[in-house]
Amino acid sequence: MSGGLVALLDDIAALARIAAASVDDVAAGAAKAGTKAAGVVIDDAAVTPQYVSGADPSRELPMIKKIFWGSLRNKLLIILPALLLISAFIPWIIPFILMLGGTYLCYEGAEKVWHKLRGHHEADEDSPAVDRGPDAESKVVKGAITTDFILSCEIMVIAMNEVPDASLWVRALILVVVAIVITIAVYGAVALIVKMDDVGMHLAAKDSASSQRFGELLVRGMPAVLGAITFIGTIAMLWVGGHIMLQGSHDLGWHAPYDLVHALEHPFAGIPVVGGFLAWLVNTLCSAVLGVIWGSIVMAVVTPLLRALPSNKAKAKDSHATGGSHAPVQHPPKNDGETAS
Repeated sequence: MSGGLVALLDDIAALARIAAASVDDVAAGAAKAGTKAAGVVIDDAAVTPQYVSGADPSRELPMIKKIFWGSLRNKLLIILPALLLISAFIPWIIPFILMLGGTYLCYEGAEKVWHKLRGHHEADEDSPAVDRGPDAESKVVKGAITTDFILSCEIMVIAMNEVPDASLWVRALILVVVAIVITIAVYGAVALIVKMDDVGMHLAAKDSASSQRFGELLVRGMPAVLGAITFIGTIAMLWVGGHIMLQGSHDLGWHAPYDLVHALEHPFAGIPVVGGFLAWLVNTLCSAVLGVIWGSIVMAVVTPLLRALPSNKAKAKDSHATGGSHAPVQHPPKNDGETAS
């Protein structure tokens, strides 16, 4: 009897050790996967605040909450099951999905770079304002969730690609952890960003001189913070996208670009103390340059095709008919019984 009890306790202890090891594997895999997807995460955090631009301040957090839950549903109910099925039955297609996502990142990053260099400020397209109609909020939220879906796909594919040797259920747990943690991190940061100016105005109204100075600093500094986040997000897109294309081309048999980058970083790797960082920096810069080149090529092909779409033709026709894209100026009614001329 005692022998059976001891054997049972041994089995329980063994199961506990296995479970603990599995938890460690999930935590380590999630950390590794989340770190590799950081570039897309930064861009996601940079893009989302634009969707609540122009909204009533009282509706900013409710809108972000709706986008948050939409993003989490996308990751857990659509993307995760699809990726697990793909990894179980057609795993050979994952590198192609990854490279397709990398191409999208390079295209988006290169488009932002070229618009910046050419001085284009397409606020109507890049910073969607909230219309004042009754369906405005739902339209903006739906557009934000759609954009988030594309970025979420890339985050989850990158995450799964970082743990290819894990078992199916460990991959599933890693993806669940990555989905939850990254979504909370992104939309927590977005909520903080969009409400920071309100916090600044609240502090500026305090009696304390130090609170007033800090509040004014927050209000004046937020445009610079948003600009910095957008810049970092663009660089991160190009870096991650370029690295995906670099690694993907190597895995598919075209070794020249990958070997060239490693030849360039090799002299720096042997430098004491900072060698590893310098080698990583060279690899990152090369990946970003490759991202710009590949993104520009894709942009040159895709842009004329997008302009040829019927919806874009109609938009251009309407713009010419109204003499431009700016809405007519609405003059306020005059007082004292006067009528507008």
